[in-house]
Amino acid sequence: MRVIITGGTGYIGRHLVEALLERGDEAVVLSRSQGKVREAFGGRASAATWDGRTAEGWGQLADGADAIVNLAGESIFGGRWLPVKKKRIMESRTNAGRAVTEAVRQAEKKPSVVVQGAAVGCYGDRPPPPATEDAPLGEGFLADVCREWEASTSEVEDMGVRRAVARTGLVCSRDGGALAAMLSPFKLGLGGPIGDGKQGFPWIALEDEVGAILHLLDTPECHGPFNLTAPDVVDNRAFSKELARALRRPSFFRAPACVLRALLGEMAEEMLLQGQFVDSSKLRNSGYVFREPALRDFLERLFR
Repeated sequence: MRVIITGGTGYIGRHLVEALLERGDEAVVLSRSQGKVREAFGGRASAATWDGRTAEGWGQLADGADAIVNLAGESIFGGRWLPVKKKRIMESRTNAGRAVTEAVRQAEKKPSVVVQGAAVGCYGDRPPPPATEDAPLGEGFLADVCREWEASTSEVEDMGVRRAVARTGLVCSRDGGALAAMLSPFKLGLGGPIGDGKQGFPWIALEDEVGAILHLLDTPECHGPFNLTAPDVVDNRAFSKELARALRRPSFFRAPACVLRALLGEMAEEMLLQGQFVDSSKLRNSGYVFREPALRDFLERLFR
């Protein structure tokens, strides 16, 4: 396959590009800096320069490409969500989606599939029972971002292009994502639940995140939104307990909600103190087999 990837130098994107290259596909990475792409992949992936907002300069590459994966978007981490930060978070995603849509519109031979990035934050603060893909979308800034992000490429379906939406959970590995950010205090024996710890923690191993995206690319029957989260549904308290167990450390310390709100404001509320319980049975029923379905086994293998 010849696959165009936006956000290909980000945390998930880098590993997806490596997986595509490893299985013999051609990866075309869109980036503001071709040098960054060459540095990341040693010249094995093609690079195309784009402005992050339009199809100018790269749109012609969609003509004859097999697939486009749209993962572009500014990080939601990095301190308080000031108005200028929130604007960048929203516009970076919607602009990228519209650029992909425009490229598909211009293509004479259109891609077979567009995989659109999204997040389980679309469900807002979701208590049990776990949300399936047909659950109503939630409220809050993250839910609004996800709603607009998903909609940004919806028009490609009217052009006859299959579209799968990857609603990603908290991607976990040792070198990035949610788990890596938690490791330092836990290794020091200072880790523990956030707030009351009852909020959902919709985790997924990095290997399964990449594997699931490849599955959505490869499986013609996969249409619409898919929750990319592990089958083992846990809350923040249970995840903290299992992480401490795998590291052979205690987990007595609790991060007080009032302190987090004072330090990070809205970002703390939606990213740390709220959470989602999510059901990924639609992905499993489509034929995807999780490499890491169980939290305890995953963490034990990761830190063995």
